[in-house]
Amino acid sequence: MRKHTVFVDGLEGTTGLRINEYLAARSDIELLKIDADRRKDAAERARLLNAADVAFLCLPDAAAREAVALVTNPRTCVIDASTAHRVAPGWTFGIPELAPGQRDALRVAKRIANPGCHATAFIALLRPLVDAGLVARDATISATSITGYSGGGRKMIEQYQAGRDDPALAAPRPYGLKLSHKHVPEMMAYSGLTVKPVFMPIVGNFYKGLAVSVPLHLSQLPHGTDGASLVRAFERHYEGERFIRVMPLSDSAVVEPQFFDVQGANDTNRIDIFVFADDRQAILIAREDNLGKGASGAAVQCMNLHLGCDEALGL
Repeated sequence: MRKHTVFVDGLEGTTGLRINEYLAARSDIELLKIDADRRKDAAERARLLNAADVAFLCLPDAAAREAVALVTNPRTCVIDASTAHRVAPGWTFGIPELAPGQRDALRVAKRIANPGCHATAFIALLRPLVDAGLVARDATISATSITGYSGGGRKMIEQYQAGRDDPALAAPRPYGLKLSHKHVPEMMAYSGLTVKPVFMPIVGNFYKGLAVSVPLHLSQLPHGTDGASLVRAFERHYEGERFIRVMPLSDSAVVEPQFFDVQGANDTNRIDIFVFADDRQAILIAREDNLGKGASGAAVQCMNLHLGCDEALGL
């Protein structure tokens, strides 16, 4: 049986390395490699990109755009892990669980934009509620995301690992305070919201794990909406999904006196959806591994779909 050929452009980065780990053990994949001294050789990169059934781009935005321009083989499927094409025309967004028909679109797409880690969790919370009519498209939504430092890439990983005694790194660090985080456009485009959400990410002194939280006032939702209604909407939207787990309302395993475990989905390709509510307010939380379902795992899941493999193969 012919193996599927795959090239990872940007193998030395965090996302590229993890994709390589997922694929290295698979007997159905032939990984195309570039010599270390030719990584910036455009002709060699073009040769490998066009020889691949699937090419992953694990590059900065500008370099990803340059790489796409090198692809002339109409059979090559490009999966871009950068921000460059997430809301670009002609690109399919890489969340298979987004809505009915998304898997079919990914199966035939030759240009797939892998979602951002924060965006994946945010969209997983808001899209089902917008589609169900429980959250208005013009609702004013705020969200907070806490993530491990691996989400900042190699430089941030080195900063944290070299500065373990630095008091500035010991405490959580909010960022994105210019209110222009690069994930916000895709958060709007694929959640169905028409009003820009207020979004504040926070990086913590742990390697990986991510949780996005969204507060809601139940009085601002359709009359009669309560925590159970929200859980039912998630259960309907994600019925039968292997990689999304809807947890019980106000899950007793994580409420006081316990603390919420941001790292509870690590080393999986799973999103855990939580609703905590009383009779007036609710807090929605989506938890994932920012290097798994938030990055490399999502990319491999999309590759599996596109190649006609079992969606969970290798994950």
